[in-house]
Amino acid sequence: MKLTIISKTAQEAGSIELPEQFNEPVRPDLIRKAVLAIKSNSRQPYGASPEAGKRASAILSKRRRAYRGCYGYGISRTPRKILSRRGRRMNWTGAIAPNTVGGRRAHAPKAQKIWNKKVNIKERRKAIRSAISATVNKEFLESSGADIPDNYPFVIENGFESISKTKQAKDALEKIGLKEKLQKSGKRKVRAGKGKLRGRKYKTRRCALIVVSSSCKIMESAKNIQGIDVVEVKDLNAERLSLGTTPGRITLFTQRAIEQMEKEKMFM
Repeated sequence: MKLTIISKTAQEAGSIELPEQFNEPVRPDLIRKAVLAIKSNSRQPYGASPEAGKRASAILSKRRRAYRGCYGYGISRTPRKILSRRGRRMNWTGAIAPNTVGGRRAHAPKAQKIWNKKVNIKERRKAIRSAISATVNKEFLESSGADIPDNYPFVIENGFESISKTKQAKDALEKIGLKEKLQKSGKRKVRAGKGKLRGRKYKTRRCALIVVSSSCKIMESAKNIQGIDVVEVKDLNAERLSLGTTPGRITLFTQRAIEQMEKEKMFM
């Protein structure tokens, strides 16, 4: 499969033959598995303190005629802490049990829970190749709801890697057909009462992914453009190449990145 090379001024600058990584059949199931594993491995473990809700002394005897006991008072067996006493009559309040004020939480999350998920090496590489193949397949891009430029898919010239100013990077991306996509990306306000989005004022939409051959100036200049991600070709994974777990994201490979992928036989 051949793609056109587009310059910073939106002019055709030749063509390039895509390597075999772009010919992989798209496997949405493998992409989803790899993305969920990446998200799970990056999750921060959390949990309640082992002593939470148990810091009160709530030893109360249930035995007959025991001092400081609750036998014969016609009350439930909830643990209670004694606040004061008058002779043998104790004034107490519930503690420790989940049904009491200030008590422990029933089945609280445990910090020692293992969130990590493993994916076989061959499965992971196949998922990356599938996600790469989906980036040049218009069917998957249209199903993901992406605003596709008219001349997409195409490859961008190596001159993009030397762009050092954010304004220059934004102008170049708009010239090659991402103007409407950039306007729709970025932060958007979220109304209250939307399930898991509750308490989150903004959500950020993801736009295009720029894949470069190595560390370069555009990695700094384009990171301030909302929705645009820049990544080295060696650091590609299924999550970066997809929108959530859905295959099909507008991805702009530089000519040098594709040549490097073919030369080093990446993800094979």
